[in-house]
Amino acid sequence: MVENDYIMRMIHEMVRALIMLIFHKDQDTEEELIFLDGVNQDFYQRLCHLADEGKINEAENMLYESLEENDWDREGTMEHLEVSLAFYDYLNSKSNDFLEAHNYSREEIEEGILSVTKGYGYGSLAATLLENR
Repeated sequence: MVENDYIMRMIHEMVRALIMLIFHKDQDTEEELIFLDGVNQDFYQRLCHLADEGKINEAENMLYESLEENDWDREGTMEHLEVSLAFYDYLNSKSNDFLEAHNYSREEIEEGILSVTKGYGYGSLAATLLENR
């Protein structure tokens, strides 16, 4: 239990550090997330709703489809990186029991963060933050 809390905290702090370094925003809670437009806010809420229903893999697939449609690192799509990080941070807030019941794990959250940040050219930064936990 203590180890799981530690891992959850470290993943959250890694996401928070990435958002601070990349977007120059200090956001500690999900409620503080500020997206540049309503479209990204709506998309984030749809992803979270699917996750809440236990459709985590479906939500993740929707996220990756959106990233691919927007050419990942193309100028003007950095909001998608922010939404992705916020989504993985949201998943991280779920209990281990919830994640396991829906065939997902904290390791997959870390892998998702690494994959998304790599697509935007920040993979080394994320990997370094993960190594330091």
